[in-house]
Amino acid sequence: MRAITVRQPHAWAIVHLGKVENRTRNIAGSYRGPVAIHAGLHPFEQDNMSSRAHRDAHGSETPTEIAFGAIIGVADLVDVHHADECWDRELHRVVRLYREHRDEFAAIPDNGAGGILGRLRPCSPWAMDEHWHLVWENPRPLAVPIPAKGRLGLWTLPDDIAEQVTS
Repeated sequence: MRAITVRQPHAWAIVHLGKVENRTRNIAGSYRGPVAIHAGLHPFEQDNMSSRAHRDAHGSETPTEIAFGAIIGVADLVDVHHADECWDRELHRVVRLYREHRDEFAAIPDNGAGGILGRLRPCSPWAMDEHWHLVWENPRPLAVPIPAKGRLGLWTLPDDIAEQVTS
């Protein structure tokens, strides 16, 4: 089974909120399928922007009890695309709605730019410009985190840990 190491609270957000993972390069290549979500040993540190953005976008905070240095869940990697493609897809979607379903187009909130451009949204509230977006479906948290050592990129779990994750 493949795995990805993500710093907290982002690992928690992937497993519990369906967060898109942002990377500066496509670490998954053509792989699609189940991926164990490993919470790194060290938390993500930036200012409180990440926490504020999470609260504003989802109306809740990450729980105070989160695991570090452990597999915390599994999610299915279903798509990887660059931010540029994300906006291209959104533009095509909004133009199609404008042409074919004006009522649905009109229901999209305008972000102040007006017209079609005002209705464009990134593929996820978590998506970052100039990054690759790893898109997940069917996130499944583990009942008990499984301690494991993380690695860079998309890596393969040792057999004994993979067995624990899938049982």
